[in-house]
Amino acid sequence: MTSRASFKSTRMNFKVHNESPDSKGTKPIREASSVLEILILMIVHICKKVLFFDTSLKIAIYLGALFLLSLIADVLTFPKSYFSRSDNIFNQYFVKLGWFWTLFLTVPYVFLTSYTTCCGKRKIIFTGHLLRLLIATVFWYTWTTIFNIIETKYGRCNSKQFDDKVTCLKNGHFWNGFDISGHCFILIYSSLILIEEARAINGWERIKDYIRDEIYYRSVNDKSPSVNPLRNIKTDELNILKTSYEKFTPYVRAFLIVIALFQLLWDVMLVSTILYYHIMVEKFISGIIAILTWFVTYRVWYTIPNILPNLPGQGVFKYNSDKTATANIPQRRRSIISNGKHFMGMPINKSQEPVESNDTK
Repeated sequence: MTSRASFKSTRMNFKVHNESPDSKGTKPIREASSVLEILILMIVHICKKVLFFDTSLKIAIYLGALFLLSLIADVLTFPKSYFSRSDNIFNQYFVKLGWFWTLFLTVPYVFLTSYTTCCGKRKIIFTGHLLRLLIATVFWYTWTTIFNIIETKYGRCNSKQFDDKVTCLKNGHFWNGFDISGHCFILIYSSLILIEEARAINGWERIKDYIRDEIYYRSVNDKSPSVNPLRNIKTDELNILKTSYEKFTPYVRAFLIVIALFQLLWDVMLVSTILYYHIMVEKFISGIIAILTWFVTYRVWYTIPNILPNLPGQGVFKYNSDKTATANIPQRRRSIISNGKHFMGMPINKSQEPVESNDTK
């Protein structure tokens, strides 16, 4: 009886090791985030909420304020405030230099994000991304020049002695013309540009997971079907992507935070302009022009396939869209995109055992 029990116990404790000699090991997981990184990601998340507020609703608010609030401001006199002074610091050093600040923030941001997502391909960086800012600058310059021409050509001095605007103003008189609001135009157009260009941050945190997983699968020579968007890029492109992502991500996050702050400032200054400057029709027309210019470029032109420039975030791989085709991909393999849970839209480490890369039964 004792021998039978001993034999049975031996059989129960015996474990057969049938692992293949070419076992691929375990798939790496996301590293634990530091407290500082979590705080930064929380700030970035808040900035994304501010920037990516429903654009259609935002435009409706812009138009409603330009029309209704401007009408009220034309009839009623609002109490004077610091923002009603044309020499306030925000007007003098920010709004009047509005396009400088727009380019100051967007040019490096677009360069850093596109250099990363285009894996250093300079031609795509300039023709596919920085070209958008050149086009926006051309539109800004063209429209503001037209506004000035309309005011100068179709206006008149309150003194019949002077026929041109410069001489009229130099002699202490007033020039009465149709002054389409350049302030409203720059504030709305710049806000929409900042919002659109900032969209490259959407899905940015996933790139780290993509890089880690793809490096692992290439190290074990795993060529099975995968939804990882980096699967088809070359090895040298993957190396450039890894280096640039690690190097540029802190700067990308910093620029995004500043962009969000400027976008908030532009909205505050727009309200100030609506309350204290210009008449309703001058502000409403400038707002319509700004919105139409944005719509024609970012919602029509840039969405046309095979026509440059590209939309923000487009590169040699697709990272900022959740509509990834997963047909014919095993369910177990689809987990490589989100290797863990998410907090405030950002992936975080998952407290579980790493998943083996090779299927075992």
